[in-house]
This record gives sequence, C-alpha cells and structure tokens, in this order.
Amino acid sequence: MHDLANIGPTISVFELFSVGIGPSSSHTVGPMRAAAGFAARVADAGLLPRVARVRVDLYGSLAATGRGHGTFDAVAIGLEGDLPDRVDPAGASIRLAEQHTTGILRFGGAREVPFSIEDDVILHPLTMLPKHPNGMRFAAFDETGAELFGETSYSVGGGFVEREDEPAGAAAPGAALPLPFSTAAELLAQCRAEGLSFSGVMLRNEAARRPEAETRAGLLERAAVMRASVWSSADREGELPGGLHVRRRAARWLERLRAEDPDRDPARWQEWVNFVALAVNEENASGGRIVTAPTNGAAGIIPAVLDYALEYLPAYRGADDAVRDDATARFLLAAGAVGILYKTRASISGAEVGCQGEVGSAASMAAAGLAELMGGTPEQVENAAEIAMEHNLGLTCDPIGGLVQIPCIERNAIAAARAVNAAQMALWGDGSHHVTLDQVIDTMRETGRDMSHKYKETALGGLAVNVIEC
Repeated sequence: MHDLANIGPTISVFELFSVGIGPSSSHTVGPMRAAAGFAARVADAGLLPRVARVRVDLYGSLAATGRGHGTFDAVAIGLEGDLPDRVDPAGASIRLAEQHTTGILRFGGAREVPFSIEDDVILHPLTMLPKHPNGMRFAAFDETGAELFGETSYSVGGGFVEREDEPAGAAAPGAALPLPFSTAAELLAQCRAEGLSFSGVMLRNEAARRPEAETRAGLLERAAVMRASVWSSADREGELPGGLHVRRRAARWLERLRAEDPDRDPARWQEWVNFVALAVNEENASGGRIVTAPTNGAAGIIPAVLDYALEYLPAYRGADDAVRDDATARFLLAAGAVGILYKTRASISGAEVGCQGEVGSAASMAAAGLAELMGGTPEQVENAAEIAMEHNLGLTCDPIGGLVQIPCIERNAIAAARAVNAAQMALWGDGSHHVTLDQVIDTMRETGRDMSHKYKETALGGLAVNVIEC
C-alpha cells in the first residue's frame, strides 16, 4: 500500500486513461511496459551488443494467473521494445508465432538472442516480493553467463509500473499543480474556493502540463478508442480465446437492440449500458485495443456510463458535436479526479485489494463523471462517487482459469448500471451524507489489506475453484 504521507495529485488523467491492449492492465500492459523499459535501459547502458541471454522471473499473482492474463506473451513482446499504446495486436500475434518457431528474441528490437517462454520465463506463484504481489525481475547475461544488468519491477495496477529503487507511489517530477489535492475533502475545498467543478479543477491542473486544447484533444482521442473497441467487438462472434468456451454476446445483443430499440428509448437504457460494457470487455478479453479506465479488467464501465450520458441526458442527446465533445472531456476529467484519489490513497490493483480496486474504482469514477454532467454540485458528485464504491466494498477478484472473462465481463455491466443509479441517487439529495468519499476509500484500502490472498487475482479461491473449467 502507498505511503499516505507522500501522495498528491501528481498523476495525469492520461495516465489513468491510457491506450493499451487486453486482457489485463496489471498482467499485460504493466509487464509489457516493464520489459520494454528494461530493454531500453540495457541499451542506454551500452550493453546491448554483449547480451547473450535474457531471463524473466515472475512472482505472486503474475506467476499464478499470468498464462490466462497474457503476461508471458506481453513480456516477450515488451523485451523486443514494443509498448502497449503502440503495438498492433495482430502484428504482435505474428511476432510471437515467429518467436515460438525460431526460438529467437530481438532484444531491444535489435539484438537477436535465444529465448523460450518455457525456459526463460521462470514462475514463482507462491513467492510474494515485499513491495507488491505483481513482482518481476529481468536479467541480461553475457556469453559466460555473468549478469550484465538486472532490475526488479512491480506492476501496481492500471498499467502503472514501479521499479525496486523507486519509492512506492512515486511519480515522475513535473510542473507544480495550481490546485493540488490529496483527499476528496481537499478537492472539494478547491472547488469551493475557485468556484469550479471536479472537471474544472482537473483541467486547471492538466493545463500545468500542456495547453488546454491538447488536453481536450487527447481526451477525445481516448473516447474515440473506447468507441472503436465497442464496434470492433460487435463485429465478431464465436468464442473468446483461452479455453473456457465463453461465447461472445456483443454482436447478437447489438442486432437485437437495433431491431427492438432503433431510436434508443430511455426506458431501455440499461440494455444499452449492458451492451457497451460487455462489448468493451469482450474486446479486452480477446487481446484487443482498449483504454485502461482505470484498469483493463474494468475498462467497460466508464465507456458504458459515458454512452448513457451522451445518449440519454437531454442536454446532450441530439446536441451538436461541440457540446457533446465538451461533455465527454468534462466526464473524463471528473472521473479522473476521483481515480487519482483511489490510485494514490489506496490501490486500483486486483492483486493488491481485490476487484473492489478495479470495478469498484471504475464505478465510482463513472458515477462522478455522470453526476457532474447531470448538473450536480461538487458535493453531489463526491456523494455519487462514494455511493458507487460503498456498495462494491469487499468485491473479490477470483477469475476462472485466470482469464479476464468470468466474472469480469458481466461484472462490468452490473457495475456500470450501479454507477448510473449512484449518480441518480446523489442528484436526489443535496450533497450532504454520512459517509464521505475519503472514508470509503480508506475503508476499501483496509478491506483489501485484510482480504485473503485467495481472492486477489490468484485464481486460488471463489469462483476460480468452485466452477469447473470446461
């Protein structure tokens, strides 16, 4: 867990909403980034020409469920220098097949060395490194077998990576933020003092990093990737990969919705929310391109609730592109403000705090974004975020077969509808409530600390052991 004495809103909204590939931000995106970073640092040290062999040791949850989560393939592609936001999923599959056939890895994209996932990726599922359950160690050796360069990294959720020599929760130094906050209470205080919404505070802080126009454009690009993942998924039928024989549903659901509800009657909103959430997570489960929001396992919730906002709130349904684009940016900024609190004060890693840290955080973020677009005050927005998480407390991470399919895909749909309800409940109140967002975040962190490791993405408990893989 993070040191609460040294945290703050140093994370950008674009770090919470990063483009990657499925099926897991902590088990696929993070390890790929860590492997690519390792290869780059070996090259920067001038050691690349001397490398004769590379070894990867995976610990804890990465080892226990890495096969189903795509960790092994992600590491192999990352060692060649590819990054999640740039790699083409189809091209990566071709390159992995070449690696398997030839037994050759292009380390750092240049140095050819022998490599086999079976021989050079070593698993330690029962060993937890002290800093985080998702630990990994990379090492490069010369022809004599001497280690040239080695480092230990951790995938701490949402695609974020920390190295052993970095303090927990550390972020790269950047511009001083004009409206800093490290708690929801401080965020509310900034809103009151400046007369701003959650999104307004976030936009002011992002402006310290880049021009406002670039922030808005970047957010719209993220939203476009979210939409693309929906339609890419809806174009495909059959089964998801992995051996569980889980059937894709998005294509058939869309066909039925278009036939039964072509004009999107507000009375049918939940069916469309379900469709978007399921589609995004089917795309994630198949290794497609998605946006971590704030993780891959919870990537369908925010797109589904954003779609609800744009299609069913009267202010945005049928509005011109400029109005809808502004709403999209504000939704993601408000959600991002809440996501920062979860990332810095607790965790968004299922391996660290269970699924409450992934699906719970995403639902809380989505509820905040929706409440703001519904015209909520900052107090009502904070209340919406609190309600959504309060009723996800204790949610376990117990994927069958270590795959991000059951219960993950349906869980996104259920949580998205819960986020809508949380926002609606908050808007029926005046913003005052007994449990604060800070209190529920602290409770989530403590609940995660107390939760058995069996329910933290290890596939050792819950549905993972009580449902036969078939």
